[in-house]
This record gives sequence, structure tokens and C-alpha cells, in this order.
Amino acid sequence: MPLHRPRRPARAGVHAALALALLGGLAWLAALLWPVAVPGDLPARLECVSYAPFRLPGESPLRRSAHISRARIGQDLALLARHFGCVRTYSVAQGLDRVPAIAARLGMQVLLGVWIGPDARANARQIARAIEVARSAPPGSIRAIVVGNEVLLRGDQPVRVLLADLRAVHAATGLPVTYADVWAVWLRHPQLAPAVNFITVHMLPYWDNEPVPVHAAVARVAALTARVRAAFPGKPVFIGETGWPSAGRARRDAVPSRVNEAAYLRGFVAWARAHHQRYNLIEAFDQPWKRALEGTVGGSWGIYDAQGRRKFPWHGPVQEDPGAWWALLPLLLGAALGARGAGASARAAGALSGAGAGVAAWALLRMARAAAWDATQWLYWALLGAGLLFAAWRLIAALGAWLRGEAPDRHRAHALARIAFATLFAMVYLDLLLVFDGRYRDWPLPAFLPIALGLGLVRAVAGHALRHDTRARMLAGAALLLGSVGVLQEAALNPYAWLWLACNALAAYAALGRVPGSSSSAPTSTASAPD
Repeated sequence: MPLHRPRRPARAGVHAALALALLGGLAWLAALLWPVAVPGDLPARLECVSYAPFRLPGESPLRRSAHISRARIGQDLALLARHFGCVRTYSVAQGLDRVPAIAARLGMQVLLGVWIGPDARANARQIARAIEVARSAPPGSIRAIVVGNEVLLRGDQPVRVLLADLRAVHAATGLPVTYADVWAVWLRHPQLAPAVNFITVHMLPYWDNEPVPVHAAVARVAALTARVRAAFPGKPVFIGETGWPSAGRARRDAVPSRVNEAAYLRGFVAWARAHHQRYNLIEAFDQPWKRALEGTVGGSWGIYDAQGRRKFPWHGPVQEDPGAWWALLPLLLGAALGARGAGASARAAGALSGAGAGVAAWALLRMARAAAWDATQWLYWALLGAGLLFAAWRLIAALGAWLRGEAPDRHRAHALARIAFATLFAMVYLDLLLVFDGRYRDWPLPAFLPIALGLGLVRAVAGHALRHDTRARMLAGAALLLGSVGVLQEAALNPYAWLWLACNALAAYAALGRVPGSSSSAPTSTASAPD
């Protein structure tokens, strides 16, 4: 096969681009491993924490048959009793009616939750059972009964029903009662205040309509708490939920991470202690079942992970992911596999590309472990991983052939065109979901960023489009438009939205231009030094 050697500057440009991309991946790994100095600490004794026991595979309160044993609840509460004097529950069904008796033996109190939803009969059963539990619980074990959690926020019941339920539970038990909802709902419905012994307000700065970065979150909570106090003078205000997620999609510049979770909790607890503010943290354990409702972020609010391990140190520096060293294994394996073949330039490019693909594969697995909750989800992430590895292999082969100066191969060009079109199609599909239903969706950057970089690089060095037809042009235009809309929706503050737009732009660039195989697309034969 005749050789059409690329010029030396072109080869150097390819190597430089691949090296920069790999350095970006290594910098990200270094950031995961780097101990971050987080101010403050968490004291050995904390006030109260939300407790739901549905943390192991297959466990979910959405399954009516789900039931948590007394032994499991005892193990969980024994762990929490080391640091918390109180737990808040949200229901008295599925074994949770046993919490007060078990907590009392451990010296803990309970904020007993009564779940109020759209089903009036189910609500009546919850209330009746909560009254039974309250009457039979050891004296002093139940601090208060929380009748309903964010019922008005969800629109499950009107205010008049909540008022009747609150009065009924208080009359039947004689215990303090309260209702829990976000601060904005309390301000819209002040008529609830006379029916409760104290205001239970949720302060979740990550979920605010105008989210704030973690360094401004405690100040935001302080300001909103003062606003609620001013609206209900003389009525105690209890922060019933506050916390920060450790994983999931960013909302503008409110970024979930373990470091940020540690920073928020340390800062909030210090503020609460200084201002004598009572509180309940959300939540004790990560809840994988919530990923089905709220995406990755929904299952990532725990102070402990789903296996009951503390997610971050309560004192001193915090590493985002101490296990990031494992990424070196796929990095080295990818470099070794990519470096196979003829030609020094091609081997160098293959090693760099393979190493980058290895880091991306590890990042994708890390993302899947935080996001998946069932077999279907794992299949989705496995397909993304398979697509990443297949596309990386074909792109490495194409770059290697170009660096060796091989003549254009129509079969390879068609294969790359199919990869480019499939990538663009998948990205536009995800763009539509992210723009129109993106509240709980992650950007799958590890799966698409390496492919988009590879396609853009092949497009640049080959001098022609990888796909050139009306469908590709329409998809390219849609990708650029939707990616830009996503950035605007995040007020141009979200770095992940910008990276996703870059992926869209690179894939669109690869799909536009001259037709493969045209006379102007063939590389120029030039004399150059051998590899």
C-alpha cells in the first residue's frame, strides 16, 4: 500500500492534543486524590438525623412487601447512637413502628414521622398506627410527631386536611406535633402555624430555585431561617432537613461531592451551635432506591454510605475519592494495548489514546456505581462502556493508519462515519432529555468526551467530514442548539454543562464538511523523515 506520510508538524499536533487530553484526565484523578483542607470539624455528638433503613440492594419503601427486621433496625440505630441523640423517621409502616422502642433502649429520642400521601385510606391507617405507637412507646422516647412531610410541596393534600390530621394526632397522644416542609411553603401557608407546637422547615440550599455554591450555603440557610422566624414570631423554628449531596448532577455552581458535603455539614453544625439552632441532618445512610425517583443525587445524601461506612472524615482534610488509584490499572492496560502496531508515531499516539480511554472507562464505572440502582440501569451503563471502548479502538486504529501514512481506506472511513453518526444521534437524544427533563439527569461525560475528542481529531487530521448528509447536518445543528440551551439553563455557571456543549460541538464538527473520498480529501504525499 502506498504511503502518504503526514508532515512532521501535523504528527506533533496530534501527539500534543492527545497528551493534553491525557494530562486533563490525570489532573482530574489528582484532584480526586488530593486531600482538601476543609475548615472546622463535626463534634462527637450531633443532634438528630433522618433515618430510613432501605439502603441495601432491592430494598425500597415503594415496594409494599418490603419489611425491615427488628435486628436490622437495631444494628442501624446502634451505629447512629454513637453520635446522634435523636432520629427522625418518615413513616410507621414496613417495620419503622419499632424504632421508638429500640431507640429508647439506646438512649435516643425519635421524631416520629407519619406519612401523608394522596391516598386518604392509607393516610388514616398511618395516623391510627402512629397513635398506637405513641401510646405504647416508653415515656420520653418520642420528642414529637411529624404529621406529613412536604405534602403541600407535592400537592398530595390540601391545607384543611393537614390541619385536621395535626389536631387529631395531638388530641389522641398529647405529644407535640409539627408539619415539615420547605421554607417557601411555610411562608405561603401561615395558617398551619397555630396547629403545630413548632415550625419544622427544610433548608436544602442545593435544591433551592436559585442554588448557591457550597461556600455560600450556610449563609443562605441562616438568612432564610431568620426570615421564617420573622414570619412566625414566638413559634420555635426547627430545621427538619439540611445537608448536601455527595454525588450527582451539579445545579449551576452547586456541585455535589464528598468534599462539599463535608464542608457544608461542618459549617452548618458550627453555625447551629453558635446560634443555638436545633436541627436534623439529612440523612443517616445513602438510599439507592431514591435514584429511581431523583437520579444519582437522590441516593447520595447520607453521612454514611449504603454499607454503613462513614463517607468522609469528621476532622481534618477530605479526599474526594481515596480509591482513585485504581484508575491506574485501566490506564496502564489501555496504554499497553494502544501502543501495539507498527510505526513509532502511531504507537505513541496509541499509547496516549489508550491511556485516556482507560481513565474514561474507570470514570464511567465510578459514575455507574453512584447512579445505577437495578439491572436495567447497569445494562444502560454497560452499553455506554461498550460503545466507549469500541469507538476508542476504531479511532485509535484510524489515527495510527494516518500517522503511518497509509492510503485512505474506504471501509475504515465508512466505519468511522457510522460511529460519528451514532455518537451524534445518541448525544442529541440525551440533549433532549437534559433540556426538557434534566432535573435529575447526569451528564455521561466519561462515555462521550473521549469519543468526541477522537472524532474531532480524526476530522481535523483527515481534512474531511466523517459524515456528510442531510441527517448528519440536522443532528449537528440540533446538538449545537440544545447544548447551548443547556448551558443557558445553568446560567453559564455549570462546568459540566460547558463540557457537554464541547462534546456536542466536537461531534458536530466531525459530521460537517467535505464528503469523504472526494479528491480534496486525500492526504498529500510529501517526503518526510521516517518514524
